[in-house]
Amino acid sequence: MKIDNVDVDSAVTHARQLLAAERDISPALKSALEMILLLVTVLLNRVTLNSKNSSKPPASDPNRKKGSRKKSDKPSGGQKSHVGTTLQKIEDPDDIEVISIDRRTLPKGQYTEDGFETRQVFDIDISRVVIEYQAQRLINENGQCFIAPFP
Repeated sequence: MKIDNVDVDSAVTHARQLLAAERDISPALKSALEMILLLVTVLLNRVTLNSKNSSKPPASDPNRKKGSRKKSDKPSGGQKSHVGTTLQKIEDPDDIEVISIDRRTLPKGQYTEDGFETRQVFDIDISRVVIEYQAQRLINENGQCFIAPFP
């Protein structure tokens, strides 16, 4: 069902003009008809809204046109031929945490330590530094104020 907004708007405007020109109508009926015309206008504006003429983003607009996509034959995720780029390990990390094996969870037997398997996590620490500059103020005997210049 497609609603032509221009036709309905012009019909509502015409009905309002006729209602304003009518002299033999009771005030209660006139008020009720004006309310009905207002409701028609509000409902029409709601029906014709979409993500292009409202603040609603396209992803949450149930009436938007969805593009047709065909199913790919490739598996989801990174592809085999894709060359990835990752951060390289650094020689001197800021902190080292040793993770020990809980030997109670291992099968019974003799174990010898064979080194470590390492992974590095790069955390970026963003901190806020606020500097307050306080300029000295001096007032002489005549009431003149002198303020040190800010850097």
